[in-house]
Amino acid sequence: MIDYFHLNAGPELIQGISSLGLAHLGDGVFELMVRSWLCLHGKATSKGLHRATVRYVAAPAQARAVEKILPLLEEAEQDVFRRGRNTSPHSVPQNASRADYQAATGLEALFGWLWLQGRTDRLNELFAVMMEEEECR
Repeated sequence: MIDYFHLNAGPELIQGISSLGLAHLGDGVFELMVRSWLCLHGKATSKGLHRATVRYVAAPAQARAVEKILPLLEEAEQDVFRRGRNTSPHSVPQNASRADYQAATGLEALFGWLWLQGRTDRLNELFAVMMEEEECR
């Protein structure tokens, strides 16, 4: 049985997944991390949790957050981010610019890629940098 919470997929398997596939997975990983962060930082009501989650996972917020980690990315991580960012979106949400949406897609692809490798320590490291100056609102 595959343990989907502790993955360690090989490079061949991961290379077969499209950038949008990685971003799809990374979107869920990032949202789970944000939800965990909010719960651990005092957001208690479901209404407050939902609103705060939406604020952090929206493309403009992700685009701002990714700027904090870009200088820290290893070469392979930069490549995954760039491939995700350069993927042509079918549509862009109304609340986001095309550039923000592409940066968010790059971030999500990176998080999906790291998750599939089981590199949760690296995910936590990058997430901590992104959330460093954030206040739980």
